[in-house]
Amino acid sequence: MNDRIEMADLPEGSDNPLSAAVAGRDRTTLDMVGEAVRHGQTVLAYQPIMQAMAPHGVAFYEGYIRVLDPTGRVIPAREFMHVVEDKEIGREMDCLALQHGLRALEKFPQIRLSVNMSARSIGYQRWTQVLHRFLRGDATLGERLVLELTEASVMAAPELVLDFMGRMQQHGIAFALDNFGAGTTAIGHFRQFFFDAVKIDGQFVRGIHASHDNQSVVRALIGIAKQFDMFTVAESVESQEDAAFLVENGVDCLQGYLYGAPSVSPPWIEDMKQRQQAG
Repeated sequence: MNDRIEMADLPEGSDNPLSAAVAGRDRTTLDMVGEAVRHGQTVLAYQPIMQAMAPHGVAFYEGYIRVLDPTGRVIPAREFMHVVEDKEIGREMDCLALQHGLRALEKFPQIRLSVNMSARSIGYQRWTQVLHRFLRGDATLGERLVLELTEASVMAAPELVLDFMGRMQQHGIAFALDNFGAGTTAIGHFRQFFFDAVKIDGQFVRGIHASHDNQSVVRALIGIAKQFDMFTVAESVESQEDAAFLVENGVDCLQGYLYGAPSVSPPWIEDMKQRQQAG
């Protein structure tokens, strides 16, 4: 007899202790995020994305939204985004991520930065206002901004995304398709969309040097990207062996803990100091 209880076997409703516990945890998370937003306790954590070929420098940085809990501890997005992404507070988080990112671009004209967004935010008035306010202040900001959308988000509203991307092209904004390979994007859609880059999902990248299955998948994804003239970024690169395989097979950029964890202290400031000292 199998004594294991599957989640699907548990009854629905308030009598289900597991459901009650999950709901309680989600309410606590929502409350924490709401408090952080109200009190301005949000920041971006920055991670470098490296050129695969010489001179092997930083191509751009990705900015990840973070909230600070009441003790000042930095809470990564994976601990709250799944709870807030389909609610209005999720749109507020997109607004704050964009605002933080554009401020960084405004303050440091030598960097390029990518920021995550949801297709749901395209029609969110405040998000659009933030974007256009900064672009009016400095039209060159768009040329250094990359907006990242996940496959799932894009396919939930493809026509909306397509129209938005077309309008943003005039500002020089680039677009990256995040989690490439993990979703359900129809290959035919690539003829319509204006993606400049794809980011190969980390599940296919981790340990790739020892996985023939993942090697086959990644080679295919690189081939698709090249067919549509899209730049390729491999996410979650954690070892030199994985990096070597990816470079050998034509990936353009590498991102992961091998090159640096996301940091709320902008990493380019230290790079600038080192260059000044070397000069």
